[in-house]
Amino acid sequence: MIMFRECLYNDIMPFFIEEKNKDFYIRGIKEYQINNEKGYLIATCLNSQDNYEKMVNYFLEEDNN
Repeated sequence: MIMFRECLYNDIMPFFIEEKNKDFYIRGIKEYQINNEKGYLIATCLNSQDNYEKMVNYFLEEDNN
């Protein structure tokens, strides 16, 4: 919820980590903490952001019909 709020506050498309992506997110956090490698974490967050945007657009399109 904090990430979601911060995204909204900073005018960034928010996202949430779905259950199906939880393992990728955890892997990303571990890679960042251990190896300072942020690629997995960024990729997971961007993918989740894309999924959220698709969902939002779907519901916005329904409202316009």
